[in-house]
Amino acid sequence: MSAMIVIAALCLDAWLGEPRRAHPLVAFGRFATWLERLVYRDSRMAGVLAWVLAVLPWVAVSMALVGGLGRWPWLEALFTALMLYLAIGLRSLGEHAAAVTAALQQQDLPAARQAVGQMVSRDTGQLDETGVATAATESVLENGCDAVLAAIFWCLLLGAPGVLLYRLANTLDAMWGYRNARFSRFGMCAARLDDVLNFIPARLTALSYALLGATGSALRAWREQGHQWKSPNAGPVMAAGAGALQLQLGGAAAYHGQMTERPQLGAGRRADAAAITAAWHLVRRSAWLWAALALVVNLVWSIGNA
Repeated sequence: MSAMIVIAALCLDAWLGEPRRAHPLVAFGRFATWLERLVYRDSRMAGVLAWVLAVLPWVAVSMALVGGLGRWPWLEALFTALMLYLAIGLRSLGEHAAAVTAALQQQDLPAARQAVGQMVSRDTGQLDETGVATAATESVLENGCDAVLAAIFWCLLLGAPGVLLYRLANTLDAMWGYRNARFSRFGMCAARLDDVLNFIPARLTALSYALLGATGSALRAWREQGHQWKSPNAGPVMAAGAGALQLQLGGAAAYHGQMTERPQLGAGRRADAAAITAAWHLVRRSAWLWAALALVVNLVWSIGNA
């Protein structure tokens, strides 16, 4: 049943994409902003309190709903599939990547900078074509875990409550998990819990990229370069993705007006428009690989218990 839930969610995402109006995560973001204004203090405990108040009530509601629907397994499965569909963004990721790719292919650098600015937090105004392609490729690979595969992992492990726990925690990390004057203490809980929830999915994502690409290059980059990245989860994912695609990613990038020298990831040719598309196809194949593996596990389990 769990495999069919994942397949249904992926099909819904491919068919419908993200809801254009009234996306639940947008509403949650507004709620989190209101809650932040209400409880904010420059302290770690205030951040813990805000995280608990923002996440746990909704997870408890989802657990109650799943429990209530347990008498009707098909309704529970439908609810879980809808939750997973709302949590993943595979088609949206592809659409953002395609916008950057199209602008680069048309040699419209200003449009490419604007499009990649919708995907990354770095400064994009001075990027050349290689810089734009590098930023987009890194974003696709990293979000392959954050926006797709990690949600599938928690769905397979804990069902709808797991999906909700992961997605809300990941959203709060995107809102509060910054190392700046306002959030260095308040946002620490959100950042650390997102790291914990992503730890296993990130490594499974890196392994998937390696299996579906240049395996030796991916495993070598993961082993030698992944730990050098400042994020314990993004490093393995992007290093393995760069190796799988035989690309060179990383390097200098500007954030908030300051140039940051980042480690090199992978090896080979520099990123270009084709690399962005290849990265998205790698993410998509990984998602369907997970669905196929879940289906095999379900079938073996069913046969073993027949």
